Amino acid sequence: MLITKVETFVLHVPITPPITDAINVATHWGLSGVRIYTDEGITGWGYTGTCAHGDDMIVDTIERYYAPELIGKDPFMVKELWDTMRFGKMHWIGRAGITHMALAAVDIALWDIMAKASNKPLWQYLGGHKSKGIKAYNTNGGWLNWSKDRLLKDVTDIVEQGFTGVKIKVGKPDPREDYDRVKAVRQAIGDDVIFMIDVNQQWNINTAMTWGKRLEEFDLFWLEEPLNPDDIMGHKKLADELNVPIALGEHVYTKYAFRDYIHQGALEYCQVDVTRVAGVTEWLQVAGLAAAYDVPVCPHVGDMGQIHQHLVAATPGAIMLEYIPWIRHIFEEPATVQNGLYVLPQMPGASTKMIPKYFDEYRVR
Repeated sequence: MLITKVETFVLHVPITPPITDAINVATHWGLSGVRIYTDEGITGWGYTGTCAHGDDMIVDTIERYYAPELIGKDPFMVKELWDTMRFGKMHWIGRAGITHMALAAVDIALWDIMAKASNKPLWQYLGGHKSKGIKAYNTNGGWLNWSKDRLLKDVTDIVEQGFTGVKIKVGKPDPREDYDRVKAVRQAIGDDVIFMIDVNQQWNINTAMTWGKRLEEFDLFWLEEPLNPDDIMGHKKLADELNVPIALGEHVYTKYAFRDYIHQGALEYCQVDVTRVAGVTEWLQVAGLAAAYDVPVCPHVGDMGQIHQHLVAATPGAIMLEYIPWIRHIFEEPATVQNGLYVLPQMPGASTKMIPKYFDEYRVR
């Protein structure tokens, strides 16, 4: 099998209503991606996720620098191709961020091809671990721009739908408002529901130490991204001093950065995202590293769960997966949760193939 054509795309899928966290405002979810065609008629789909900004730079990187390295090559040589792209012409100016997100899209498409060629869903192709489904926790009811009344209604609805875990956003200008919202949510959902909070990097070390301590009384499962994601030592201090475990990884782009976080004891739940590290190839390396330290893996879903459901289902140390349903309607086999569990995909591939109607409707490039 040989690669014959590489075609990029950008989709902007509306988010209704728009959402905010402590750092982002999102009206659309961006999918910067690629279709890789082969001489055996198998097409691989891969993409990364954005807040609909910077997509042009991601697909330009694919078109100008990665696609020429793929034509005429065997997609089953995915690791060799990964090295060729990672250490190619873009290595001088970018070893994370845009270049890794572009490489993620390409790498995901290659793994999609291999799983399809083997007539297996990716989770089985990788060696399955969770045949009965994956525990899901829901983030989609806890946005920072929700009123307190809507927040409480949404999280209670989520629990009634069968989810056993919910996550809400914090990071208001006055942390006292965060405290009030967290307290109200815990009272609304009861003591048995897993409850996480996500700061989205908004706190400094002093705020995190003060309010992380105060919020411990609500039996939080984790405190997510409390500080700048490049501040490994700050997160280590929090991990040492707080009783609430520290979770992060959404903005950590390489296995080397994860190595330093884990080795320093600065991270207690590893949220490695396949669309931020350079695809399935590097995600598996990070998951293996986390396993060596018995650090649980709970991915951030820049892909909205389509690819991560396969990775979690194939990884012993991955304990659950975030659920946000914004783009599931555009896929031929959408990520689906029933009774609090992801239903494992059965179609061959990585669940990345999109319905033509929606692909055309939302395509902006």
